Amino acid sequence: MTPKYEFLKTVKPFDLLPDEVLQGVAELLQEVHYPKDHLLYLQDETKLRGVDLIMRGEYEVFFYDSEQNKRLVTHYGNGSCFGGASILLNRRRSFRTVIAKKGTVIYTLHRKEFLALCQAYEAFFHHFTTAYGRRMLDEEYAHFIRPSRIQPENSIAADQLYSRKLETIEPRAIIACTGSTTIAEAAQLMVNQKVSCLFVQDGQGLIKGYITDLTLRNNVVARQVPYSQAVQEIMDQPIVSIGAQAYIYEAVLLMFQTRARYLLIADETGYTGFISRNKLLSSLAQSPFMFIQSVKLARSMPELKQRWQKVPELVYQLLNRGVKSEIVNQVITTVADTIAINVIEGVIAEMGQPPARFVFMVLGSEGRKEQTLRTDQDNAIIYEDKANEQRELVREYFLAFASTVSERLDHIGFSFCEGGFMAKNSKWTHSLSHWKRNYSNWLQESDPEAVLKIATFFDCRFLYGEKAIMDELKAFLHEELENPKYIFLHHMAQNALQYVPPLTFFNTIRTFSKGSQQVFNLKKTMTPIVDLVRAYALRNRIFLTNTGERLEALSQMGIFTEKEHQVLLQAYYYLMGMRLKKQAIQIIDDRKEPDNLLDPKTLTKIEQVTLKEIFKVISDFQTKIRVGFMETLY
Repeated sequence: MTPKYEFLKTVKPFDLLPDEVLQGVAELLQEVHYPKDHLLYLQDETKLRGVDLIMRGEYEVFFYDSEQNKRLVTHYGNGSCFGGASILLNRRRSFRTVIAKKGTVIYTLHRKEFLALCQAYEAFFHHFTTAYGRRMLDEEYAHFIRPSRIQPENSIAADQLYSRKLETIEPRAIIACTGSTTIAEAAQLMVNQKVSCLFVQDGQGLIKGYITDLTLRNNVVARQVPYSQAVQEIMDQPIVSIGAQAYIYEAVLLMFQTRARYLLIADETGYTGFISRNKLLSSLAQSPFMFIQSVKLARSMPELKQRWQKVPELVYQLLNRGVKSEIVNQVITTVADTIAINVIEGVIAEMGQPPARFVFMVLGSEGRKEQTLRTDQDNAIIYEDKANEQRELVREYFLAFASTVSERLDHIGFSFCEGGFMAKNSKWTHSLSHWKRNYSNWLQESDPEAVLKIATFFDCRFLYGEKAIMDELKAFLHEELENPKYIFLHHMAQNALQYVPPLTFFNTIRTFSKGSQQVFNLKKTMTPIVDLVRAYALRNRIFLTNTGERLEALSQMGIFTEKEHQVLLQAYYYLMGMRLKKQAIQIIDDRKEPDNLLDPKTLTKIEQVTLKEIFKVISDFQTKIRVGFMETLY
């Protein structure tokens, strides 16, 4: 008996074959030697010539994720058979990546002979299919075998959704009554005109509210309000309008952000009609906005968590279809806002109505409407000032309220802020007068901590409650900024200068080690743009929170030229798109927490060149802010 035959008798499933067959197979084996750490097969790319039987040494077998990290590492030692399932079930392509370790010697059996054995001996064949089936019961293994990144065509509407304007949709005619009209008369008018929405005008003909079937049910019947009462007492608000030249996606996002069910269409002559949310959504049945609607309708915590877990797929679909990253940011923000509002209303329903008027505001990237898929909570609460005897009761309610909201958001997937900028932190839930003192003190101080606070809280955005409270705080801040705070602005500008774009003297991208990769931080690369634009916005008392909107306003004021505006805007959102897509792939394909690190080697030559140009743009604007702000000190 030959050594090959004796070896085959120890290898599964060859030990199942008859002796005479085994002797014939032994004669067909070819011996192959591999050098140390030889990359033998690359997952789902390399075609196998046949099955490998390891006579001596070791195979290291694993999956590469999108960042070339090894996942599910397995070692095949002496007497192992590799490649059978790949030949049978994956068109000869290796399911996994294989590296032959030092001193590895194998016998290889050509696939034609292997397939003949599978056809002739059922038990031999089932050994490979059964082993494959067992592996597929491992959720992570199955995930890498079948990448879950879905094709955008499955659930994203046509590209015209993002280029089509509202003027292409026929608005409904406005039917209105005066505020003094009785409820009974208004209801009869709705019947006669066959409308489900009746607008309410004041004495000057300005639209101040509206009435729908839901208004009559919730505000009249449920409260047992007499039908003789004037409609201005029970009408719904707010009234929200948009220009006819706006895009459809802008209209839908505005509706979700303001929670309006109807949108008035305006041109230079006034209101030309209105459109309902249902009409817009029904024409966009396969759009991401139907997903946002499903988030709005979700009631339970498990439902909300499930919806948030679907967002990475939605983001990947949109980006892969060429949708601008600023639009994708808006979609993420709208979903996050909708979830937060749903949670807030649920907590209020459980705890009872708040003992004071209040505002729940969001900060940081959420406040700027620039959320990514690696997001945490940044929020705060402002409540109205109350008499001394009520202060403790009010504060106790809002701290308990904030803690419950924050815990539920964390459960859904919005992790706690590492810096503690959350309403559950007693430092960030206060009365309006206390918040005014906060802003005043931060502006007068010159230490880095004060700069961090003003940067975070200047990016605040109203989310829920009484907007008038926040408007009063912003009016106070506007007055505070009338007198230039040179030292403060100096330190604010320094934030935009601390980060050095990762471009070396030799025009290569500077990286640092992370595991087996050389990476740079995308978020830190974008931060100077955010800081730079925020500094200019503060100095010019621009209270828009979004970086793109701030840039637009600064351009209109002549602070930036139109060319500077466009270059900086394109640079920022190019980086944002790159960041969002990478995070989506990490979540969908790699099933890991997303980060902001990127290996330049994973980019195309064009992407690398574009990045280098962006680094130069950032460096140029840092020079501009260095000159522009340092001059104010002298």
